[in-house]
Amino acid sequence: MSSYSRARIPEFYVAHFDLEDTSGSLGLLKTAGPSGLPILLDTFVRLTKSPVVSIAKIRGRVRGVGSEFVLACDMRFASREKVILAQVEVGAGVHPGGGGTERLPLLLGRGRALEIVLGANDFDGETAERYGYVNRALPDTELDSFVEMLARRIASFDRRPIAAAKNLINQVSLPPVDRLLDGLNSFTTALTWPESQRRFQALSNRGLGQPGEMENRFGELLGTLLES
Repeated sequence: MSSYSRARIPEFYVAHFDLEDTSGSLGLLKTAGPSGLPILLDTFVRLTKSPVVSIAKIRGRVRGVGSEFVLACDMRFASREKVILAQVEVGAGVHPGGGGTERLPLLLGRGRALEIVLGANDFDGETAERYGYVNRALPDTELDSFVEMLARRIASFDRRPIAAAKNLINQVSLPPVDRLLDGLNSFTTALTWPESQRRFQALSNRGLGQPGEMENRFGELLGTLLES
């Protein structure tokens, strides 16, 4: 993920893959984690298959691999006023590689998944809720209390039925691991395409990875990225 996400800027939940230092980020794509999968997929697959329930409480911008992280969580709840979600990779010259192309169609259907991935634009909380990108988009003042109440309610139940129910739902709702690997391998190849390099440079020239207009308006500006 980008160095920008590590700056803990309040307007950002999790930022995108670091396109300015792809060589340094390749460890996430090639080094194996405990499951034997590349670390990125290892993290997401183990999170999804864990008997523990994962709930993403989203307040801020979450794009690219950040979006793929919340898609790997069991549930997603967002601040209606303060959330932006996007899979921006196609507009940046590549395509999602951390499960976005595999998880979104299962959640939203083919047409909406294509709109999100190929359009590479930002989605607000209201639209994300309507599409099924998040479970609910709540008023920002209600988000914390709602998620805490739900988490405490689930935690009050016995662990074995929770784990068993989650496992059964996983069996009919998760993409196969081999498809996730295909997507990641294709993404790694896409990083080397000449047209991708051209877009990466244009993004860098616009201020990629730095606080300011490029990151704030990422989805919108991708449509004019190569205009002089």
